[in-house]
Amino acid sequence: MKIASTICRYLLGTLFFVFGLNGFLHIIPEPPTPPGLALDYFMILLKSHYMVLPFLLQIVGGVLLLANRFVPLALVLLGPVLVNILMFHALMAPAGLPPGVVAAVLWLVVFMRHRAAFAGVFAARPPAQPLA
Repeated sequence: MKIASTICRYLLGTLFFVFGLNGFLHIIPEPPTPPGLALDYFMILLKSHYMVLPFLLQIVGGVLLLANRFVPLALVLLGPVLVNILMFHALMAPAGLPPGVVAAVLWLVVFMRHRAAFAGVFAARPPAQPLA
């Protein structure tokens, strides 16, 4: 499982780093956006410069995963970006959904390796803290 997690971490880090850089450098040609709601949504995000933050989060999260430093933080940063990718493709552009699902599976494998770092988040009640 450790080897699979490491491979998934490198793949996920490379994926987000490259596509985050692509948001600024346009190194990968983009396919045409499907007409309708997807095009309207995409144009609003681009013209408002909203996508600058998600692209930066992808770069930072990808670098953290590739460097194997602060991996739980990288997963926290990339989780919402991944949810938005999945929601966009599930609701507006279904043709791009399979790569998003692959990224989600990679994220889950890496998450399972580092799930102990998230134990406090999934606690029903926080542990009692002594008063000072």
